[in-house]
Amino acid sequence: MAKIAFILLCHKDPEAIILQAQRLTAAGDYIAIHFDARAKREHFDLIKEALEDNPNVAFSRKRIKCGWGAWSLVQATLYAVEAAVDSFPRATHFYMLSGDCMPIKTADYVHDYLDDNDVDFIESFDYFESDWIKTGMKEERLIYRHFFNERTQKWRFYAAFNFQKKFGLAREIPADIQVQIGSQWWCLRRQTMEAVLEFTRKRKDVMRFFRTTWIPDETFFQTIVRHLIPEAEIRTRTLTFLMFTDYGMPLTFYNDHYDLLLNQDFLFARKISPEALELKERLGNLFAASGVRFQISGEGPSLFRFLTGRGRIGRRFASRFWETESAFGRNRELKIIVCKKWHVAKRLLASVEKHTDLPSMAYLFNEESSPLPDLGGIQATLAKRTRHRRALMRMLFDYYDTDQMVICLDPSSLDLIYDFYGDRSGTRMLEIQCDFSDDYLIGHANRIGLVGAQTPKETLESLLPTIRQDIVHESDKIRDGNFEHHYRLREKDDYEAHVVALTGFLKSSEEKAGKVAKVTHLFAD
Repeated sequence: MAKIAFILLCHKDPEAIILQAQRLTAAGDYIAIHFDARAKREHFDLIKEALEDNPNVAFSRKRIKCGWGAWSLVQATLYAVEAAVDSFPRATHFYMLSGDCMPIKTADYVHDYLDDNDVDFIESFDYFESDWIKTGMKEERLIYRHFFNERTQKWRFYAAFNFQKKFGLAREIPADIQVQIGSQWWCLRRQTMEAVLEFTRKRKDVMRFFRTTWIPDETFFQTIVRHLIPEAEIRTRTLTFLMFTDYGMPLTFYNDHYDLLLNQDFLFARKISPEALELKERLGNLFAASGVRFQISGEGPSLFRFLTGRGRIGRRFASRFWETESAFGRNRELKIIVCKKWHVAKRLLASVEKHTDLPSMAYLFNEESSPLPDLGGIQATLAKRTRHRRALMRMLFDYYDTDQMVICLDPSSLDLIYDFYGDRSGTRMLEIQCDFSDDYLIGHANRIGLVGAQTPKETLESLLPTIRQDIVHESDKIRDGNFEHHYRLREKDDYEAHVVALTGFLKSSEEKAGKVAKVTHLFAD
């Protein structure tokens, strides 16, 4: 009978990871865990202590810091695979999972399915001939070397890319390799997994190539398995059920999706909402059950199209959920920097990025050119961003796979501030209160089209008090909102006061807040 070694990459929610491991191993299977080195050490210690007496659990011998789109995700997977291969000699299959995955069949059904299908399950489509990549870079992912993480080091990522492109520094793909692409959620037989590991030891040239490709978790295993294993022994599909919205982001499943999930021709599903506690409990109980019969209808994609056309009410039949979704997620927190002088907020934001791991975006609701990832078009214009504000933020949280995020808003965006504070997630605000010289106010009036180059001096002088009062009024309206976790960083205050404000806003140590506060010429015009 098939015995599965699950390969789990995770970085948060230790209690859920412990429960997931206990459920999967209770059926006689195994699990090898790589817990991201970026995560809190105490969380890893909690997992290790809870599972160390379970003989069916193994941990990667080395923990590394992982970044989306980077080689580190593949390397972390290889570390977990090596631990599983060495620790579980009776494992017949190796199944890649995330912390958001749950079984949607019984353990008996899963084992019988793998016994009846002696093949490898992995999406592997021709990289250049298929349309798997819909937008953005394609060939450039491979022929240029990517040394920096696009999400955390965006400027360096694109600077290095543009430099190579300008000077013709493209490289060749290894001649005997036909690059494939597909989902990272695979299930491979033991002989295949051992062959892949042997390949990584022998083909240093291929390893060097993939180490500097972009998003290699969508290409590395997909390419190597197709290179090593006969086509007749590969099913180009995943056994993990996942769907995408028409914005190209993974669909999240909630409590009322239980029946839909069970009817799909898949063994696991992602992404299960962290808030869907009832769904998780029912699916966990299902995996341990016996004698359950499944009526496979496979209507998931077509039903999803119906739901998105007709809408869902609550968790069923209302308007499109990405337009009305009421929460970013209960455990998430949005940090908002509010400042009239955008360059001041951007300087502070750069310091936050430098000294913390928090994803951050500048004036994404105020500035059309604010750099954002491709989210299927919802980010394309200010009008779309504002209209789908909560959906956009939830998608950004999902895109960066984070529970905390920092954005900047202009004080005039009071409706956005109220809306975000009305969400069920946590919200914190840092209001930067600047001094405004007459020259700055004149420049501001020019930028918003209130005055022009030919406006008489007398008119300017009469307008300045009104403009200044308008800015003060915006700050007063924010104060009148009585928002929780509202911190103020005033230009007139000293460094120690700035540290106090940043400590509260970031929920960080004074030491880290002190590093963030050391911004050269923060308030200079």
